[in-house]
Amino acid sequence: MNQVLENLSAQELYELARRREEEEREKIEQERREKLEELMAQRREMVARHKAELAALDKEIKRLGGGRKRAATRRSNGSSANLSRKVVDLLQEKGEMNTRQIKAELESRGLETRNISQTLSYLKRQGRLQNRGRGVYGPL
Repeated sequence: MNQVLENLSAQELYELARRREEEEREKIEQERREKLEELMAQRREMVARHKAELAALDKEIKRLGGGRKRAATRRSNGSSANLSRKVVDLLQEKGEMNTRQIKAELESRGLETRNISQTLSYLKRQGRLQNRGRGVYGPL
């Protein structure tokens, strides 16, 4: 083998080294793909097993009269339409109020006011209330 290598030109040695590097890269890439496929197969198997276990648990829960709890509603007293109506009613009742006063009054009545600024902006765009200054609103 050494005699064969000694008889090769620099260009031929370079080509031989390049081919060998390419073969090594391909081998490494093939090993990586095989490992990836193996891991993906393990994942699919695990997901299937967990789905089966969850289905069995859900069936047992249902058999015992339980069920999945429904997600809590974001607003305790109804929809955003209800909040919008309550804001308009409040401003007609009390007159001009700033955002903090509106929020405090609605919270004292047990309403969720997490998005009050968005509600006020919406009502202003709809023409259902007036903006009488920075953060001050009133009825039409």
